[in-house]
Amino acid sequence: MSPTTIDVAINVNGETHQVDVEPRTLLVHFIREQAGLTGTHTGCETGQCGACTVLLDGHAVKSCMVLAAQATGHEVMTIEGLATSADELHPLQTVFWEEHGLQCGYCTPGVLLSSLALLRDNPSPDDQQIRHALEGNICRCTGYHNIINAVRVAAEQLTPDQLSAQAATSEVR
Repeated sequence: MSPTTIDVAINVNGETHQVDVEPRTLLVHFIREQAGLTGTHTGCETGQCGACTVLLDGHAVKSCMVLAAQATGHEVMTIEGLATSADELHPLQTVFWEEHGLQCGYCTPGVLLSSLALLRDNPSPDDQQIRHALEGNICRCTGYHNIINAVRVAAEQLTPDQLSAQAATSEVR
């Protein structure tokens, strides 16, 4: 470790990544550049768009607003950690696909992780609660109707076990 770097160790999707980074390194950049996971998108870098949303210790956070140093010693789940295998989508991803809750896909990882956090905390949200939980995720393609519907359908169909599944290991990206 040089005087201009700090040592961080972050568990991302079940795999610990320990590296030296500049103190100003954002979690989104750590995920993309150090962990090599590019499903977490960089959008506005001001916390407005939600494209970089990940789960930090189970809570939806905008990774462009968190320093990597703040996440050291914590658990991060990215979109790559949502599915349990490389060949099978997570049930929440399947519902979004079936209900057309995505178009271009740029915002989708953040929307999915925000939705997962909502459904873990509130397995039966009403539309207003869904809208409130997703208000930090901007989608320029869908108009939100199908996203809201997908979360509603997921709430009706998914079991607590499907919502509480741990992050997949790094072997199943």
